[in-house]
Amino acid sequence: MEIVVAPHAGFCFGVERAIGLAEKAALSAREGGKVYTYGPLIHNPQEIERLRRLGVEVLRDEGRLEPEAVLILRSHGIPPQKERELRRKGVKIVDATCPYVKAVHEAAVRLAKEGYFVVLVGEKNHPEVLGTWGYLVDAGGEGVIVETLEDLKPALQRPKVGVIAQTTQNERFFKEVVGELAVWVNELKVINTICNATSVRQEEVRELAPKVDVMIIVGGKNSGNTTRLYKIAKSLNPNSYHVETADELKKEWFEGAERVGVSAGASTPGWIIEGVVRRLEQIAAELKK
Repeated sequence: MEIVVAPHAGFCFGVERAIGLAEKAALSAREGGKVYTYGPLIHNPQEIERLRRLGVEVLRDEGRLEPEAVLILRSHGIPPQKERELRRKGVKIVDATCPYVKAVHEAAVRLAKEGYFVVLVGEKNHPEVLGTWGYLVDAGGEGVIVETLEDLKPALQRPKVGVIAQTTQNERFFKEVVGELAVWVNELKVINTICNATSVRQEEVRELAPKVDVMIIVGGKNSGNTTRLYKIAKSLNPNSYHVETADELKKEWFEGAERVGVSAGASTPGWIIEGVVRRLEQIAAELKK
């Protein structure tokens, strides 16, 4: 059984940067003091547990924040109102917000100041989207978060509309939104804030999934970008599965399979991908017997 791993599976630049900052903070704090992240640093439970063992805990209660504590802002970013509130508490802030997410914040503020009604293409409850929405509101802007074309209604009668996206959004849906708005809106400004790492991973899955017998997508079940990879794979290959770890792989999925494809979300660490590949190799050997 041939195992084909997509070239860009796993951590993107922003996630790798955030993990590095967390590890550095944990090392610096060994002499004393607590290290927390404001919400899960990334959407991968296994990596969050690894960081916990290093001394980096997810903040559950803001009342526990001591003045000497270190607080890491997660890669998804947070609303500026919340950041100001946290800084007033006097804790040391380490900003691990992905630079590409920061670019979305800046785009939202710019569009608001230019008088555009902002369409933010993304998941309404995703922390990155909530952070961006906070920047829009802070700049005095108006807008709507769009998960489906039905959500576009408030924007269709506006004379000036600006469009941005959650960095991990599906490119094809983003194009659908822009196309629909172009029919209705007098002035349309589009800033494509989808991260290139997201686009590359999605295109690799579109290319690989139809060419293999079974497609495995690895990553947190709470990860938006991983879930989108799985949906793309499933639409192209019905024998597609989303797993968090190697333990979830089932031997019967691979009976008769000659080629297996593997990809992973941008928040999936390499050690988990390697574990999945090792288990696939074991399954291949067992099926040969």
